[in-house]
Amino acid sequence: MKQTHLPLLIVLLTATCAHAENWPGWRGPRGDGTSAEKNPPLRWDGATGENIIWKAPTKDVGHASPVVWNDRVLLVGCNLATKERTLSCLDRKTGETLWRKVVLKSVLESKHTLNSFASSTPATDGNLIYVSFLQARNDKLVEAPNVGAKRLITPGRMVVAAYDFDGNQRWITKPGDFVSAHGYCSCPVVFNELVIINGDHDGESYVVALNKATGEQVWKTGREYKTRSYVTPLIRRINNRHEMVFSGSRCIISLDPRTGKRHWRIEGPTEQFVASMVYDGDKFYMAAGYPTYHVMGIRPGGAGDVTESHVQWHVQNVRCYVPSPVIVDRFLLVADDRGTANCFDTKTGSRHWQTRMGKHYSSSLLTAAGMVYFVADDGITKILKPGVEVNVLHENSLGEYTFASPALSDGQLFIRGEKNLYCIGDRTAE
Repeated sequence: MKQTHLPLLIVLLTATCAHAENWPGWRGPRGDGTSAEKNPPLRWDGATGENIIWKAPTKDVGHASPVVWNDRVLLVGCNLATKERTLSCLDRKTGETLWRKVVLKSVLESKHTLNSFASSTPATDGNLIYVSFLQARNDKLVEAPNVGAKRLITPGRMVVAAYDFDGNQRWITKPGDFVSAHGYCSCPVVFNELVIINGDHDGESYVVALNKATGEQVWKTGREYKTRSYVTPLIRRINNRHEMVFSGSRCIISLDPRTGKRHWRIEGPTEQFVASMVYDGDKFYMAAGYPTYHVMGIRPGGAGDVTESHVQWHVQNVRCYVPSPVIVDRFLLVADDRGTANCFDTKTGSRHWQTRMGKHYSSSLLTAAGMVYFVADDGITKILKPGVEVNVLHENSLGEYTFASPALSDGQLFIRGEKNLYCIGDRTAE
C-alpha cells in the first residue's frame, strides 16, 4: 500500500499540536520520553479488552519500541526459527501488517538474557525508515572481553539500513565491527541530514554519522576506553551550539553532532551505561551505571575536561541501570531495574521519595499531561503524579510480559508485549 506523505509544512504544524504528535524514534519526538499529548490513556485491561483498540500478534520477537508516523506503525523483530531480522509496517487503525521486509539473515548473536536479537528502536524522518541490527559471525568465536567468567561469544558487524514507506530498501551499510557478551542495541538518531549510531562495544569503539539519503559515512569518532554501553545520544541546541550528550565507555561526553568533535568530557563515574540522558533547559541528567550506580545533574557548556566544574550534584545510592528517566517540572523520576521508583529534586539532587513500584523494570519512563508511566516487565503499568510524596493515580494490567518502552501518539498508547503489539486508547471515540 502506498504511503501518503503530507507536505513538510503540514507535518511541522501537526507535530506542534497537543493531540497529534508522531513518535518517530527512541523515546519519542524529543528523544527524552516526553509527549505533548493532553489526554493520554489512563485506564486499560488486556484481559477484558477495556480500551484495547486492537492487539496484533507479533511474529517476530524483540525489545525495540514501536515507532508511529501518521497512519503507520513500524516495528523491528527477529524470527528465531529462520534467524531473520525484519522491519514491519502496520496499519495504525487496525494493526494489520501492510508489509514485512527481511533486513538480514544471520546467526543469533551471543547476548544477555534480558536483551533480544532486535532491541534497536528504528527511527524515521517521514521519508525513510532507519534500522540497526548486528550481523554476527558463525565461522569464528572469540573469548568474551570484559566479563567475569571466560566464555566464547560471536563477534559481528553493525548493519544500518534505510527503507521507504512502501518497504523498498534504499541503502544498507556496515559501518563498523561490534563485539559484546551482552549482545547488541544501538538506536539510530536522525539529525538534519545525518543518521547517528553509537558503536560503543568491547573493541575498537566509535560513534558514526551516515548521510541519511545514501548511507555514506560523514564522520566517525573513536572512543578511548573501548567498553560496551548502549546509550542513545540526546541532542540539544544550547547557547548557539548543538550538544550531543551521552554516557558510555567510562565517561560522559558532549559532541558536535555535525562533525563528531568533542565539546566536553566528564570522567566516569562508572564503567557501563544503558539509559539515555535527559535535559530540562538548565541541566543534563544522567541516571545509570554498572558496576556502580549514579544519578547526576550536569551543567551544559564548557570545553575539555569538566569533571570538577560541571557536575552540580551527584547521588550514588540508586541501583539504576537500564530504564531511562524523565523530568516533570522540578522532579526527576528514575526507575531502577529492581522495581523501585525514585523522585529527585532537579535543583538540589535531594531525593523526595523512594518506593517499591513493581517486580522489575526494563522499559524506560514516559511522561504526558504531567503524569509519568512506569511499565514493569510483568505488563503492569502504574501512572504517577510527580510530587514530594508518592501519588499513584492508576494501575493497569496488560496481561503479558513486556520489555519494550512504550510509544504515545495522537491519544493512543502503543505497548509491545512478548506476543502482541497493543494499541490502547478511548474505545468510545472509535
